[in-house]
Amino acid sequence: MSSSTFSVGRDCQLVVMGPYGRVDLSYVTGFESRQVTAPVRVDCIDGTQLAAELPKGWDGAFDLERGSSAVDDFIAKEEAAYYAGNTVATGTLYQYVSESDGSTSTYQYDGVVFKLAQAGTWRGDQSVKQRMEFFASTRVRV
Repeated sequence: MSSSTFSVGRDCQLVVMGPYGRVDLSYVTGFESRQVTAPVRVDCIDGTQLAAELPKGWDGAFDLERGSSAVDDFIAKEEAAYYAGNTVATGTLYQYVSESDGSTSTYQYDGVVFKLAQAGTWRGDQSVKQRMEFFASTRVRV
């Protein structure tokens, strides 16, 4: 259940299902997603303006503190499949949101491709921060 009357970061959990199974994300510290659209604008001869935003998928990112090799291994398998001439399969991302009324909203991102945008900086006694970016064909509430 949400800890307040509005959503905060800890109300969100992520599960990544890659083409080779579940990817265990040790310490997710941030998540963002946004709808991708293609604008259509019509300038009618009478001066009326019409508009539409056509859905073109979703993209986003999540930030991690590296707790294991899971994300690195996942990307390594994807890259190896590509260089072996295999089709790189897509995955699925699930977002679970604990709502303030005690319910849980589940959003499923389908046809997801992932990119390890930041594999990490290794420095002394500092934690290693990673960033995964993604693009999904669709997002549906399940």
